[in-house]
Amino acid sequence: MKIVVLASGSKGNVTYVEEKGTRILIDIGKSCSYIEKKLKEIDVDPSSINAILITHTHNDHVMGIKTFYNKYKPTIYLMPKMMLALCEFIKDFDHCFFEKETIIDNLKIRVIKTSHDVVSSVGFLINDKFVYITDTGYLNERYFPVLSNKSVYVIESNHDIEMLYNGSYPYHLKRRIASDTGHLSNIDASKYLSKMIGPNTKHIILAHLSEENNSKKIALKTLSEIVKITDDIDITVAEQNERTQVIEV
Repeated sequence: MKIVVLASGSKGNVTYVEEKGTRILIDIGKSCSYIEKKLKEIDVDPSSINAILITHTHNDHVMGIKTFYNKYKPTIYLMPKMMLALCEFIKDFDHCFFEKETIIDNLKIRVIKTSHDVVSSVGFLINDKFVYITDTGYLNERYFPVLSNKSVYVIESNHDIEMLYNGSYPYHLKRRIASDTGHLSNIDASKYLSKMIGPNTKHIILAHLSEENNSKKIALKTLSEIVKITDDIDITVAEQNERTQVIEV
């Protein structure tokens, strides 16, 4: 399996996943031209994308869907409750609804329910080795047994709590971000990872960092203080306008 985070942050999110010729995107929150450029950097033809998985319908996760879909026609996978909101971005598109387990050629996708201030939001466990969780106020502990000891984790590490509350955001926005339907803090992400990583874990990507209320240095410091990271685990911080290296597992 190949995994590349093409963009991550409050201004756009896209992740590329490939398994034995099956190619998908998780979210499509950047412009079509940006996505084309980043895919071509890793020698992927945008027309070869089979499907797009939608985590939720906030603008920074779906804003590029209309242009990309009209050009390349991938199947859009989403939860039924997302349909109405997504139709504000694109009216007519080939789609499938997620089931408890969804098969897309060589990919088996299990939906993980998340908690965000939107009608429906999800994360994913893909091929029982790749966990993708962003845009959630918390992660239900019932998922820990299912998500434990996987090869790759992409997990939101959105904000440093002290920076958030000492920052310039209005109080109502601070409360929203820190709520159970907001975003995971560095401490949240690190505590969850400490309960999930195991001997099979090889890569952790911290995602969706706030440009205002976080920094790469602080996120990594928090992780190192809470999680016992062995030398064989690679740690990456995803960025807003740069892709990660290609991860292969």
